[in-house]
Amino acid sequence: MYFTDRGIEELEQRRGEEEVSLAWLSEQLRTFVDLNPDFEVPVERLATWLARLDDEDEE
Repeated sequence: MYFTDRGIEELEQRRGEEEVSLAWLSEQLRTFVDLNPDFEVPVERLATWLARLDDEDEE
């Protein structure tokens, strides 16, 4: 188990039943980066990966 799995599991346990829009998620990611600028690159990579999940060219 990766260290980050604990955070993912907590997120799923606490908020797993909620439905959110991608606009809401985007705003939360922006706020997180504003508060934690050292995480700009990983958040950008995650956002890009999520945005391109359906791109067949990436496979």
